[in-house]
Amino acid sequence: MLKCLKPQVPQAKKGGINKLEKKALQKSKAKGKKSKQDNMAPATNFVMAEYVWIDADGGLRSKTKAITGKSSVTLADLSDWNYDGSSTNQAPGTDSEVIIKPRAIFHDPFRGGNNVLVMTDTYTPKGEPIPTNTRAPAMKVFEQNMGEEPWFGIEQEYTMFKDGVPLGWPKSTARAGSSFGPNWQMGYPGPQGPYYCSAGADVAFGREIVEEHMLACLQAGIQLSGVNAEVMPGQWEYQVGPCVGIASGDQMWMSRYMLNRVAEKYDVVISYDPKPVPGDWNGAGCHTNFSTKSTREVDGAMDSVIVPMMSKLEKAHKKHIDAYGTGNERRLTGAHETASIEKFSWGVASRAVSVRVGNETAQAGKGYFEDRRPSSNMDPYVVTSAIFGTCHDISW
Repeated sequence: MLKCLKPQVPQAKKGGINKLEKKALQKSKAKGKKSKQDNMAPATNFVMAEYVWIDADGGLRSKTKAITGKSSVTLADLSDWNYDGSSTNQAPGTDSEVIIKPRAIFHDPFRGGNNVLVMTDTYTPKGEPIPTNTRAPAMKVFEQNMGEEPWFGIEQEYTMFKDGVPLGWPKSTARAGSSFGPNWQMGYPGPQGPYYCSAGADVAFGREIVEEHMLACLQAGIQLSGVNAEVMPGQWEYQVGPCVGIASGDQMWMSRYMLNRVAEKYDVVISYDPKPVPGDWNGAGCHTNFSTKSTREVDGAMDSVIVPMMSKLEKAHKKHIDAYGTGNERRLTGAHETASIEKFSWGVASRAVSVRVGNETAQAGKGYFEDRRPSSNMDPYVVTSAIFGTCHDISW
């Protein structure tokens, strides 16, 4: 058996460096030379690709693939990858490998350079979509009538939490001055009204996160079209679109991932709960604006195309509600700018209906409409394909 010998390293004398080190240091200073390691150019021929996927609970996971030998990549350059599905509740431990397939690529604003963010979807090793893969069935719906060029603009509302409470709300767990619960006199926000689209330290909370997320999305190539403070303190909204077909879901999911990443820096948690604070406060939705080539371009489409679509949506109301997110019954009460969850309704310029048609569309006789029913925690793949499918008699 070979005996491992410890490398012999010259030992420094007490009070200073040893003679060999001193001689080498003097020689280096005299010639002004750097070590070989110091003279090495930084490696640039690599790309870091952050693969993002949706877990069993609608959360977002990711891991990084280092791609060497390339200074940039396209979607076609990215290979399939895999992860342990037993750790995300998407596979048993005895057969835990889940395959992720790259579907959309974005610039990575966090790492910069030519690094990328990659939206993927999930499959078994045999190539079958796993049950929580909602992108694959959505794609099948869109592929049946892409000639209609479905456009979607989604308004994502969300609430920022820190230390267990929304931003702008008190952190104390002590009972307020009333036995009936908290009240604004003890530090709780005053009634909603001054917070929507507000500016000021007493009404707008978390703007630094909102601004950073907006810039990151734009740098990534996501079609973010705006942001605003919402009706409840600590609640904000951003809009993505118009996007065509499946790209709407790809961009929405990646924008949510990026929001989590930005908020992480501030120790803030993003909530998509549709009614994060009970009582006389607005909930959080994900209003989905929709149009097709026919609704946008056909003269008189309001009567010949959009109104018939309303009839189809009414007939499928319960099916849509079931697909529009969890906990929505706490939000769709008929109050706080919502319609009742029990009955479908539509109207022009009204925010107390299931589907709103804007004044501009009604006056022009063509355009788009807004489905106000989806919850803030809705799956954009499911919702966009459901609206398109119902309006075009495609099973979903």
